[in-house]
Amino acid sequence: MAMPQIDRMELKIILRELERALDADGDAVEFGCYRGDTSLELARAIRNTNKQLWLYDSFEGLPEKSNVDCSSAGEAFQLGELKATKVALVNRFRKTNLPLPSIKKGWFSELTNQDLPEKICFAFLDGDFYLSIKDSLRLIQDKLTAGAIIVVDDYQSEALPGVRQAVNEWLIKNPRRKLRVEKSLAIISI
Repeated sequence: MAMPQIDRMELKIILRELERALDADGDAVEFGCYRGDTSLELARAIRNTNKQLWLYDSFEGLPEKSNVDCSSAGEAFQLGELKATKVALVNRFRKTNLPLPSIKKGWFSELTNQDLPEKICFAFLDGDFYLSIKDSLRLIQDKLTAGAIIVVDDYQSEALPGVRQAVNEWLIKNPRRKLRVEKSLAIISI
């Protein structure tokens, strides 16, 4: 069985930030759900609210790295790694009796505004690479409501330097957004 990609402390931070965002308008989204470990926890956290969970993944594993993503510490992150299936994710949700989220299969670069909810209060981005994070941020930026929160995994990861670069570039273009860092997570308040 594959190991979870988020440790317990990071999961507590993610769920705390989701809780803070629940007063804002909109739904919760996760880009890069893999096997659904974090997805199930997000679904549990919103099950007694009027929020819906939207999940996005290629279900093809990792995409090709760009030059920005190359790091001697990240040699393990190769094309096709971390592959999971949509069927397995759906089955995990069914076994827990949680409401099935909206699940969209595709590379983030192929998604359009119509694939996302109208409003977003919380976004968890776990795309691992520069272009995946950049595409995720591009897709959600005009749908984020006042009080929304974005959490980006691997911001402090030496093995995945593209994540930090994508977030920092987005913050330069969106200077009113506030960044905090906890563990490897970037937390952006809207």
